[in-house]
Amino acid sequence: MSRSKDLISVIVPCYNEEESLPLFYKETGQVLAEVGDADFEFVFVDDGSSDGTLSVIKNIAAKDEKVHYIVFSRNFGKEAGMYAGLSEARGDYCVIMDADLQHPPELLPEMYRRVRNGTCDCCGGFRKGREGDGFLRSFFSRSFYKISKKLTHMDMSDGHGDFRMMNRKVVSAILEMREYNRYMKGLFSFVGFETEWIEYENAERAAGNSKWNFKSLFAYAFEGILSFSTAPLKFAGVIGALLFLSGIGFMAVQLFQSFRQPNAVSGLDILVFIVLLSGSLQMMFIYILGAYVSKDYLENKRRPVYIVRERG
Repeated sequence: MSRSKDLISVIVPCYNEEESLPLFYKETGQVLAEVGDADFEFVFVDDGSSDGTLSVIKNIAAKDEKVHYIVFSRNFGKEAGMYAGLSEARGDYCVIMDADLQHPPELLPEMYRRVRNGTCDCCGGFRKGREGDGFLRSFFSRSFYKISKKLTHMDMSDGHGDFRMMNRKVVSAILEMREYNRYMKGLFSFVGFETEWIEYENAERAAGNSKWNFKSLFAYAFEGILSFSTAPLKFAGVIGALLFLSGIGFMAVQLFQSFRQPNAVSGLDILVFIVLLSGSLQMMFIYILGAYVSKDYLENKRRPVYIVRERG
């Protein structure tokens, strides 16, 4: 049966968001209700929450037929949550949002207008600034995006996040990327399509605490580079060549100095320096190589990206 209106699917990965979910549902629903040209649905994905997130979702779903949900059998991560939401969504247009209201719902009507009018296939929110993130977190985040852009040759700029509305062509292209190790920012860039951006100010969480700490952010950044670049593997050869040339230069300098001032530097000191430096570099690159091999190992197992315990 054909629909008389477009359907917008709002996909919301949730992990321990019981405090912010009611606020998110209320504010986002009010904004979408004012979009007269489209109906909407919510697709909440409970990513193995350990608090009352699922109870909150079920209570909302019991009162609103526009609300659907998926419950994972355990915590599979936000990337799996986004993939599951896109897989289950029925909308002509899909938008991914965080439940903490750091993605402003008031941008949704303009996003829908731009994508529906055909000026772009995808319209995303571009976050300006990083107020509230702290100096170190802001510094490392900006540095990561600069490095990843150079290594991957893809447009993964700081401020370009997961908050974006897509038409069905973009959604279908994303769903064709079935790899187990997923990095959605890279996948959005990889599939291409015409994308426009709407700027918004960085905002504090509506409630609750961030699930991202420095360790998890670093792991996420490392995942992005490994998923879309083989440049780290090439570093081994470059560093090896530089180390070889540096060793020759170092030895030449030491020999020259020994002629001018005998016994200035002992051979044992030189040997220890070279062994420690070369050994540490070897271990570093063995780790990088192992990271790539482990990813290939997981891909070859063809395990599912997520496992659903319950739908509603």
